[in-house]
Amino acid sequence: MRISRSVVLPALVMAMPLAAQQPQPTIAPNENLVADGIPPIPASLAAEVRRYTESRGAGLADWHPVRREILISTRFANTNQVHRVAMPMGARTQLTFFDEPVGGAGYEPRTGRYFIFTRDMGGNEFAQIYRYDLADGRVTLLTDGGRSQNGGWVWSRAGDRIAYESTRRNGADRDIYVMDPANPRTDRLVLQVQGGGWGVQDWSPDGRRLVVSEYLSVNQANLYLLDLATGQKTALTNPADTVAWGGAEFTSDGRALVVTTDAGSEFQRLALLELATKRVTTLTPGINWDVESFDLSPDGRTVAFATNEAGVSKLYLLDLATRRVRPVTAAGLPQGVLGGLRWHNNSRDLGFSASSARSTSDVYSLNVATGAVTRWTESELGGLPAAELAEPRLIRWPSFDGREITGFYYRPPARFTGKRPVIINIHGGPEGQSRPGFLGRSNYFLNELGVAVIFPNVRGSTGYGKSFVKLDNGMRRYDSVKDIGALLDWIARQPELDAGRVMVTGGSYGGFMTLAVATTYNDRICCSLDVVGISNFNTFLKNTEAYRRDLRRVEYGDERQPEMAAFFERTAPLNNAGNITRPLFVVQGGNDPRVPHSEAEQMVARVKQNGSPVWYLMAKDEGHGFRKKANVDYQFYATVMFIRQHLLRS
Repeated sequence: MRISRSVVLPALVMAMPLAAQQPQPTIAPNENLVADGIPPIPASLAAEVRRYTESRGAGLADWHPVRREILISTRFANTNQVHRVAMPMGARTQLTFFDEPVGGAGYEPRTGRYFIFTRDMGGNEFAQIYRYDLADGRVTLLTDGGRSQNGGWVWSRAGDRIAYESTRRNGADRDIYVMDPANPRTDRLVLQVQGGGWGVQDWSPDGRRLVVSEYLSVNQANLYLLDLATGQKTALTNPADTVAWGGAEFTSDGRALVVTTDAGSEFQRLALLELATKRVTTLTPGINWDVESFDLSPDGRTVAFATNEAGVSKLYLLDLATRRVRPVTAAGLPQGVLGGLRWHNNSRDLGFSASSARSTSDVYSLNVATGAVTRWTESELGGLPAAELAEPRLIRWPSFDGREITGFYYRPPARFTGKRPVIINIHGGPEGQSRPGFLGRSNYFLNELGVAVIFPNVRGSTGYGKSFVKLDNGMRRYDSVKDIGALLDWIARQPELDAGRVMVTGGSYGGFMTLAVATTYNDRICCSLDVVGISNFNTFLKNTEAYRRDLRRVEYGDERQPEMAAFFERTAPLNNAGNITRPLFVVQGGNDPRVPHSEAEQMVARVKQNGSPVWYLMAKDEGHGFRKKANVDYQFYATVMFIRQHLLRS
């Protein structure tokens, strides 16, 4: 006998378990998140990915001036805060407790009775300087508390004053101020400038002069000597030269500066600049890589410096008297990316932070007398076995003009068979570089989803010489997009990779590159994820904060020139958004001062007209990228959903 469907279906429903009839719990965005087009996220996903969301890192903030202990930045709850570590591998004692993350921190350099730090609100980058008194835990605002950027402080050798930069006068120009943090009423303007790229580098040993820098672009910066008594500013370098001068520190006799410069070289080299004659002597002539950071010991004898050698940091020590350079090869020295070089006042202990593909950032010190390396922190990986984290391989491919482009390629574990889908993750800047550091949450894509991840360093990236970094300037912008087209060709030639399942992503300028690739190579990718990216350089330059505008024009082009504005309009992802038929996910901070949220919203509105899936996530309490763990977690959950639906199932 034939049974009617109207009889069978109710019977089947009645037979189903009660749990299957009820809606499954989902993860709702918190009150600061606006989610548009993002489907419900199962609550079970949070438990599934938890191991990949619980790692944290530690960065060196400062040494105590008297005791052998440190201040670090790390996160125990939702945001990074200042902690004290009294001994190697000692307890991380939290000192600040704010809803907003704390930026840099540094002790008063005589007795360490207080430290100063910076903090903004909601990612708006209008950082203010505060004093934290260790005796009673009181916090005092030292700067104006308004819509201004304040920071970049340098202590005088006597430890009684800081010199710092601030945009408080007009929001556009970064003037120089001097203050005794113990008495904020001493705050005074010492140099009024024009431009947003000014900063303090160092005090002279006698406390009478400052060396200040004027950053114009990645390829050009100048150094000046400022007499604090007269206010007279004297050029130490030729402002007409297209030369990049980096950090500068006075020698102990005050007669010269240790600097970095690319004068006469493709790379930033360590050099000595004599103040009386302005003669420059190269101190690292045999190292053809960028010196990325350095610090001169308090006794003036030793310069510690780190180079960027194909993305990996190498640590060196230079005896300033003999000019002898020796690489540091001590046992226990991490291999990866180093940062925050900082001498203790004893001129013996050198502190730094280090990270690698298998280790989140942690703090170490080197005893330069004995060569012993000491680990100060061991940050949690969230339960991830370090040995299971992928290490990258450096890859190379020819671009459209025959130029070699490189990147770092992470392969998923061998248990994933067949051709693997690919995520291309493009760095920001564009004056930046992808380096083999800790991947954090992205390890989930490799280890659990079997997705290969490639971090390209297209033309315009730093680390490969000053000529390479200029190759994408102005109307050559889309030559770097063609480098990604050539990478798609390379992927198609790899037997283990699936050229039919490629997602492109990136943040900031990498977000622009993501949108540009999506409009240029729509048929060769299956989806894209743009984080705080630029959708039209004309509107971006109009709406970015005033202190950044001229600095960005040097790199991208000046929209006030008709031919440049026309190029921007012709090539803007916004104006070519009709080409996008593959799913797009856009992430944006509502308080972003660099790439305003209007860049994201106009792109989302335009792509929606195509009828293809568009997801949009905006955080009202974030700026140029998410920093608060709750927001970062939700972004990650949504990203996993997006990848599963549009990369793995395509």
